[in-house]
Amino acid sequence: MAKIAIVTDSNSGITQQAGKEMGVFVLPMPFMINGETYYEDISLTQEEFYQKLTSGADISTSQPSPESVLELWNRVLKEYDQLVHIPMSSGLSGSCQSAMMLAEEYDGRVQVVNNQRISVTQRQSCLDALALAEAGKDAAEIRSFLETDKFNSSIYIMLDTLYYLKKGGRITPAAAAIGTMLKLKPVLQIQGEKLDAFAKARTTAQGRTIMINAIRNDITHRFGGQIEQQPVWLEIAYTADRAAAEDFRKEVESFFPGYDIHVDPLSLSVACHIGPGALALACCKKIPDTKEL
Repeated sequence: MAKIAIVTDSNSGITQQAGKEMGVFVLPMPFMINGETYYEDISLTQEEFYQKLTSGADISTSQPSPESVLELWNRVLKEYDQLVHIPMSSGLSGSCQSAMMLAEEYDGRVQVVNNQRISVTQRQSCLDALALAEAGKDAAEIRSFLETDKFNSSIYIMLDTLYYLKKGGRITPAAAAIGTMLKLKPVLQIQGEKLDAFAKARTTAQGRTIMINAIRNDITHRFGGQIEQQPVWLEIAYTADRAAAEDFRKEVESFFPGYDIHVDPLSLSVACHIGPGALALACCKKIPDTKEL
């Protein structure tokens, strides 16, 4: 049986330390801040990022350099027969396409997964990949499974402010002004490639309810299950405010009793476009028992 390594990037929310504990290799994402390059979870902590963001620093995201990707792959392949690389969604970054081109030189030993996941759903893909590798699947089989499974997840994100969407040119200044005046809390969604509008809430409580109802609807209609069957993994993600996320967890648990709910900071690559104070609720359909695959 081939020895398979799982590789991802820090957009998954998996830290360097957590990656070591899980058995996942994590490529840090680079950021340009006031002309200087930083690497997530290496030279840039969550706290430092938000301090720079709220102070008005010029922040832009970048994809990992080919050299950094190849260095990691080559190091991993000294110990493993094959590797599965799970980058952030190809709809949100060019890093997936770049990795796919680099993988062409590895004669199938490197399989790059294009399954439109990010943050906590990307993390779940890594856990699924580990289970599939443990079940004896090779890298190509794991990639094929994860890509077939790609639409079996959802993320709903409630924003606390429209300022960063306006700053990034994703909404017009007029729309941002109206939304701010009306104190709107937009709820966005990621299902597939892109970050899209989903609903508008007038209050934080209403926004939380919208996200919970959206997940309930996904479970019963998209994934064909019942709430009590626990057919999905539930995840909460947040920007900057862990206390708000833990409070939200209690509310979610009341609607989904018995579910194990994972909580992680939202990817900084998303956070730089939506700002602090955001809350997200996500789900991933559980894969079948690997013994049945």
